[in-house]
Amino acid sequence: MDPLTHALASLTLQRAVFPRLSRAAAIAVVLTGTLADADLLSTYLGPSAYLSSDHTYLHSLPAAVLFGFLATLPFLFKSKSAQRQISRVTIFIAALAAALLHLALDVCQSAGIELLWPFSSRRFALDWLPSLDLWVLGILLAGILLPLLSGLVTEEIGARRKGPRGRVGASLSLLAVILYIALRSVLHGNAIAALESRSYRGELPRKVAAFAESGTPFRWLGIVETERALHDVEVPVGPSAEFDPASALTIYKPEPSPALDAARNSAVARRFLQVARFPKASVEQSPAGYRITLRDFPYNHASGFPADPGSLVQVLIETDPSGKILSQELTWIPSSRGFWSK
Repeated sequence: MDPLTHALASLTLQRAVFPRLSRAAAIAVVLTGTLADADLLSTYLGPSAYLSSDHTYLHSLPAAVLFGFLATLPFLFKSKSAQRQISRVTIFIAALAAALLHLALDVCQSAGIELLWPFSSRRFALDWLPSLDLWVLGILLAGILLPLLSGLVTEEIGARRKGPRGRVGASLSLLAVILYIALRSVLHGNAIAALESRSYRGELPRKVAAFAESGTPFRWLGIVETERALHDVEVPVGPSAEFDPASALTIYKPEPSPALDAARNSAVARRFLQVARFPKASVEQSPAGYRITLRDFPYNHASGFPADPGSLVQVLIETDPSGKILSQELTWIPSSRGFWSK
């Protein structure tokens, strides 16, 4: 999820559940809810650092607890009265809740996060939400802005305001986001069922995934892996939706070869394959022997935001005719650099 959505979600959570926090504490909560996205800075250190850092260390449960403590630190040097002691505990709980909300939203996406780092490198991804969900963003903005406008009208007519400003709007906004994600989860299940129930170019699916689109929850990007190919197909869902597997874009896998086997067993390929959901290899002859490229399929996404880190990075490997590796490196996919330069 993009940093703006995380910031709005953290602010909504604070107003709905912890409305009586001071302004300084509320700012600390919002910052805590966005801090995990600092791993985006790893893009400036190169593709290898990006693959190792994005959605790993900072997107883990231990990191969320650490962020909660960091948010509480500035308030440890206040008065030691009993009331202050309670407020510090409340600040820690609010900051931890914002950090956990960040992780929960990211788990609902396709990139996957290493929740259990450093104990496990497994990535958790539900594929329910796109990287930028315009509906979630709109709901959160409405929950913050509409109560603000309502408060201005109330002050204008001299009516007395009851309770903390914005709490009702934030609570309704938080509930609406939860219901929207629940709807997304049901529709995602329908898309997966449609993908698994069909054949593709005469082959049954071995692995399928449905990635969310930003503009609508009723259309999904389906990826199907069969024995010989990868298929990219649009999956409409809903009461009158008609899914046509024949419309899939099909990319066939290369024939097995010693050069391809050696490339897949290389150090950089193993690192890449830990992240890539649907790796696709291409093999070309070169003056030295063979050039093998590994990319995550599909390579480009209509929303402009990648589904996972592997869709920004590719593996380039050169081998001799016998399959001996001459060079290996991780590089940015050329089109992906445009995303980071925006």
